[in-house]
Amino acid sequence: MPTLNWIGKDAVVNHHHDVRFRTLDKKYTFGDTETSGNMIIHGDNLEALKALLPQYEGNIKCIYIDPPYNTGNENWVYNDNVNSPKIKKWLGQVVGKEAEDLTRHDKWLCMMYPRLRLLQKLLSNDGVIFISIDDNEQANLKLICDEIFGAGNFVNNIIWEKKYSPQNDAKYFSDNHDFILVYAKNKNLWKPGLLPRTNEMNSRYKNIDNDPRGPWKPSDCSVKTYNSTYDFPIITPNGRTVNPPQGRCWRFSKETYEQLLSENRIWFGSSGNNVPSIKRFLSEVKQGTTSMTIWKYTEVGHNQDAKQQIKDIFYDVKFPFDTPKPYMLIEKILHLATDKNSIILDSFAGSGTTAHAVLNMNKQDGGNRRFILVEMEDYAESITAERVRRVINGYGNGKDAADGVGGSFSFYELGEQLFNDDGNLNESIDTEKIRHYIWHSETRTSYHSNHNKSKYLLGNYNNTAYYFYYEPTRITTLSYETLNIIIEKKETYVVYADQCVIDKEWLSSHNIVFKKIPRDINRL
Repeated sequence: MPTLNWIGKDAVVNHHHDVRFRTLDKKYTFGDTETSGNMIIHGDNLEALKALLPQYEGNIKCIYIDPPYNTGNENWVYNDNVNSPKIKKWLGQVVGKEAEDLTRHDKWLCMMYPRLRLLQKLLSNDGVIFISIDDNEQANLKLICDEIFGAGNFVNNIIWEKKYSPQNDAKYFSDNHDFILVYAKNKNLWKPGLLPRTNEMNSRYKNIDNDPRGPWKPSDCSVKTYNSTYDFPIITPNGRTVNPPQGRCWRFSKETYEQLLSENRIWFGSSGNNVPSIKRFLSEVKQGTTSMTIWKYTEVGHNQDAKQQIKDIFYDVKFPFDTPKPYMLIEKILHLATDKNSIILDSFAGSGTTAHAVLNMNKQDGGNRRFILVEMEDYAESITAERVRRVINGYGNGKDAADGVGGSFSFYELGEQLFNDDGNLNESIDTEKIRHYIWHSETRTSYHSNHNKSKYLLGNYNNTAYYFYYEPTRITTLSYETLNIIIEKKETYVVYADQCVIDKEWLSSHNIVFKKIPRDINRL
C-alpha cells in the first residue's frame, strides 16, 4: 500500500500518545434535562479527543468533521501545530534545518494526523467517519486515512454539489463540488442505512384499479437475457395474442405467469388489451433507497442555503462563518450512519451544524441520538453553543421564525492535566475523574461507579477485580492490615497504591498484582 511521507511526519506519527491527558470540567447545562449526554467542549480538539477516551473509546457510531481545507487563505492555528516549540524541536531533530522550510501542506498533515489517530480509537467497531474536504488536501487526506483506518476500510468518496450555478469569474473551472471521504472502522461490520423514500418516488405509484393492496406501478414483463422456456404467447383479456419483443423473453415461466395472473398481479391496461406488465406494490418495495455517491444540492442543500440558515438563526448578530454546511447535508449522513441511540462526534464543530442536524432528526423520529461537539475558538460559547440554544428554544422573526425542537446539552471547558510535569498525579483533580482514567487504561471500557460496594473498588472485568487505593492527602500502603479493602472473591486482583510492604511471593501466590501510583499507571 502506498504511504505518504512529508517533512515532520516522524515527529507527529505517535504524537497522540504524548498529548497530556486533561479532564473535562462541566460549566453549565442548558435545556430540559441534566442527563441528555449532549456535550459541547471548548478547547483544542486534540486534547479534547484525548479527554474523551476514558468514556467514549470504541463507543462513537458516527463521526463527521469539517476540518480546515488548507486553501492558503485560512488562519487555522492549533496548540500542537508545527509552530509550537515542542513540535518545532521534534521536527528539528528529525529533519534538521529543513524544518524551517515546511510547506502549508506539511503543516496541515502534521495537524491532522494525530487527530485522526484519536478519532479512529473513538469509533465503534461498526462505526464510520465522514470527512469534508476539497481539492487542496483531498489526495493527501486519502493517503493518511488509508494508513490510519486501513485502505480496506475505505467506503467511498462522495461528491457534494455545493453550488447551484457556475462561477463565471473562475480562472480555470467553476469549483462546484466538495468531497466527503468515508471510512469505516471495520468495513465488514458497517452497513449503511437506507435513505427515506421521497414523495416524488411514492407519487409514481397509483391505484387505478382500486386494488385492496394499495398503490402500485407497472413494470416491464420482458427481459433481455433470452430463455426459450420463458418465450410463450400470452392472451390478453380481450383475446389479443402477445409475444415478447424480438430477442427477448418474459421474466417468468408459464407456471409463474399463471400464478401471478390468479393473484391479480398482471396488468393489461384499462382496456384489457395492452402488453402485460407486472404490478409492483408500494407496500412491498424496499422502504428506503440506497445512497448514490453524488449528492445534489437539490437533495442536501448548497452553500447559499447554509448561509441563509445561519442568517435566519442569527438574525440579530453578525455571523463570522463564510462557508458553513447546510444541516440537510449532515441529516443525510445521520440517516446513513446512525440509529436512534447513536453517539455522533464532530471535533471541528464550527457553527454547530452537526448538533442542529442531530436535534432535528430526534424531533422527526423520536430518537435519542447524542452529539459531542468540540470547538477550540472563543466563539464556542457565543456562536456554537448559542446556535444550539436557539435551535432548542426556537429562533427567527416573522415568516422566518422556527419552532424549537427541544433537547439539552452541557458545556465543558478543558480542565487541568491529570499528571503534573514531574509525573505525579495532580492532587487537585477530583478522585472520581482519576478513577475513570485508571479503569479505562486497564480495561478500555467505560467506568461505572462502585462506591456503593467499596470506596476503593473500581470494578470487575474478565474475572479480575481492580482497586484504586488512593487518597490525595496521604500516602496509601498496601499491607496485610489494609488487604481488607478487597471485598469480592475473583481469580485475580489488581491493586493500585502508593507503596506496598507485602512480600512479592505472597502476593503472587494469592493472585494479587500491586501497581505503584503513579509509576505503573498506564498512559493513554
